[in-house]
Amino acid sequence: MSDSSQREVMPYDVIVVGAGPAGLACAMQTKRLNPDLSVCVIEKASEIGAQILSGAVIETEPLDQLVPDWRDDPPPICVPATGDEFLFMTREKAIRLPTPPQQNNHGNMIVSLGALCAWLAPKAEALGVDLFPGFAASELVITEEGSIGGVVIGDMGVGRDGQPKDSYTQGIEIHAPVTVLSEGCRGHLTKQAIARFQLDAECDPQTYGIGMKELWRVPAGRVKPGHISHSIGWPLPKEIYGGSFVYHLDEDRVAIGFVCGLDYQDPTFSPFEAFQQFKHHPKMRDLLEGGEILSAGARALVEGGYQSLPKVEMPGALLIGDSAGLVNVPKIKGVHQAMRSGLLAALHLSEFDSTSLTSAGFDERLRNSEVVSELRKVRNIRPGFVKGLWSGLVTAVVETLTQGRLPRTLPNHADHDQYRRLDQDRLSYDWVDRDLPPRDRLASVYFAATEHDEDQPIHLKVIDPDVCFDRCEEEYGNPCTRFCPAGVYEVVQDDAGKRLQINAANCVHCKTCDIADPYQVINWVTPEGGGGPNYPNM
Repeated sequence: MSDSSQREVMPYDVIVVGAGPAGLACAMQTKRLNPDLSVCVIEKASEIGAQILSGAVIETEPLDQLVPDWRDDPPPICVPATGDEFLFMTREKAIRLPTPPQQNNHGNMIVSLGALCAWLAPKAEALGVDLFPGFAASELVITEEGSIGGVVIGDMGVGRDGQPKDSYTQGIEIHAPVTVLSEGCRGHLTKQAIARFQLDAECDPQTYGIGMKELWRVPAGRVKPGHISHSIGWPLPKEIYGGSFVYHLDEDRVAIGFVCGLDYQDPTFSPFEAFQQFKHHPKMRDLLEGGEILSAGARALVEGGYQSLPKVEMPGALLIGDSAGLVNVPKIKGVHQAMRSGLLAALHLSEFDSTSLTSAGFDERLRNSEVVSELRKVRNIRPGFVKGLWSGLVTAVVETLTQGRLPRTLPNHADHDQYRRLDQDRLSYDWVDRDLPPRDRLASVYFAATEHDEDQPIHLKVIDPDVCFDRCEEEYGNPCTRFCPAGVYEVVQDDAGKRLQINAANCVHCKTCDIADPYQVINWVTPEGGGGPNYPNM
C-alpha cells in the first residue's frame, strides 16, 4: 500500500487511466448518466491523443451513441469508406481475392484515432470530466483490505541516478472507489493488476502483434479518398502471420501500415524490415515514390480474442478496451469494441451513488454483451494461422461460414514461448534491395517525434541482465535488437566487455519488448509523464 502520509491525496469517485477511445467513452458517458459522480482521466502523453496510434477504420455505432450529432462537426480527419480490396501479394504481383465479410467497410469511416481522441477531449471537459494529460500513473494504490484504491502519479524531476533534481516534484495519489484501467495494449498497471488478482487464471495467454504505421503525402492524383486495401502474403513467408493496410485519406495523404503476429518463430526476423520491404512492392512503389513521410510510429496490439479474455473486474477496478483484449482481429478493428466496453462500464458505474460504487458484476455484464458475442463468433480465426497461411485461410473460411458455431475452440499460446533456437531450422525471406525512406529504425524514430528527458531513470527494466549473454545470445541471438522497431536495444563492445545498451530515449512505447522477450526479463514501466512519441494525425 502506498504511504499516503507522504503524498498529497486527491479524491474522486471514478479514475480512468488512459485517454483512448475506451477511457474517454467511459468517462463521458459516466458523467452523462450520473452527473453527481466526480470523474477524472489520467493520460501519460503530453496532450490527449498524442500517443494514440491505430489504422484506423472505425464502425460508427458506438460514436453515434456517445456523440449523436458528431456528423455535424466531425473529427479533423474523417473520410467515408468508398471501397475495399483484399490482395494476395507475391514479390512482383498483387492478386485480388474476394474481400472477407468481416472487412466489408461500407458505412465505416477512416479516421486519425489520435485526432478523434483530441476532438473528444473538450466534449469530455464540457460534461465535467477532469482531464490530466502529461501525468503518468506509475503505481496502483492498494488498500489495507487488498483492493485497488486508486493510482499514484509518478514523480517528476528525478535524475538517472534516482536522485531528485532541482526540478523535482513529488507525484500525488488519486483515490477512488473504482479505477478503470484503459491503458491500451499491455498497460503497465493492467499487467500488475492481472498478475496480482490472477485475472488470467481461467483463460489462455494473451497473444499480440506489432503494428507499424506511416502517414505519407504523395504526388497529386494518386490518392482515392476512402479507398481501403488490405493484403496478405509477401514479404512474409507463409509461416508468419501478418499483412498490410493502405487507407486513402484526403489532401493527398495515405496511411500505410504493416502488422506481424509476435508468435513468429524465427528470432532473427525483423518486423520493421518486413514493413519496409512491403513498401517496395511494385504496387506500393507506384503509390509512394516521390512522396514524403509526415509521421510514423509503432505499437503492439492484442490478438488473443475470446480465448484470452481475462476476468475484467477485481476489487476496486475494472478493465476495458485493449486492456481487456477486445480487438476483433478478422475485422482488423478494435475501436468500436473499445468504445462499447467504455459505454458498458459507464452504464455499470452509473447505477451506483458515490457511497456504493463497486466494480462487482462488470465481468458478467461484459461477457453477456455484444462485445464478447462478437469475439466468440471469430474466436478460431487468428489461432488457425499458427500452422501457417494456408491452414489459417481454410480455418477462416469455415469459421466465417459457420459464424463460429462449431464447438471447437483453438487454444492460444504465449508469443515469447514460440521462438526456435538458432541451431534449429530458420525461415527464408525473398526480400529486395530498398531505397524508400526511412532507411533505418533511427530515421523512423525521427518521424515519431519521440522525446524523453534523457536524465531520468531508464523506464525499460532488465530484471536479470546476465541472461542476455549467458543464454539469450547463444540460444536466440538477442532478438530484442531486432524486434524493437525503434532501435532501443543495442549490443555494444567496449573496454568493459560486451553489454546491452538501452537507448531509452528512442522508445515509442509500443511494449513489444515487454511481450516478445524470450525470457520475460524486460519490464516496461512508465517514464516521466509527458515523454514519448507524438503522433500528429495518426
